Amino acid sequence: MAWVNDQSGDIMTKTKIAMASLIALSLAACAKADAAKPAADTAKIADAVKADADQLVADLNAKNLDKAVAHDAPKIMGMFHGQANVTSPAEDKAATKGATDDPAFHLAVADESVDVAQAGDMAIYHATYTATQTDPKTRKVGNETGNWVAVYKPQPDGSWKIAMNMIADTAPAAAAPAAPAAPAKK
Repeated sequence: MAWVNDQSGDIMTKTKIAMASLIALSLAACAKADAAKPAADTAKIADAVKADADQLVADLNAKNLDKAVAHDAPKIMGMFHGQANVTSPAEDKAATKGATDDPAFHLAVADESVDVAQAGDMAIYHATYTATQTDPKTRKVGNETGNWVAVYKPQPDGSWKIAMNMIADTAPAAAAPAAPAAPAKK
């Protein structure tokens, strides 16, 4: 019986060594794969995303519907002012058509920033905006200000396209309180 226990212990030891070796080899292979993959050039990605967003603004202002929606990924998710989410290229085109069909429409952005994931697989663009547009109910031209956040993802062809787009208007600036009335003279 002692011999069986010794052999069993020997098998267990050999099994543990074999498992430890496999784990070590797997970890080494992963480390080698990570080392072989070049680090993402986040500055280059940020420049590409900013250039795309700027071109999108130019395409919208030029009233070019097809070029404007070409900035969006095939599985776009758009969220605009409490409307139903845009979840397909057809819905995206229909939502964008209102802007490109409006002769008064003009978009200006400011305070742009781009944050790129360290892995280089996602970038977030943010800007404040002012949109001049015609109110469909009153038919009067007015301005809207707000925030624009776009999540960009790389595409198989190497381009960066908008995978998620969120537009949120901000409340108009509050009117300054009226100055207190001057005391009545006696």
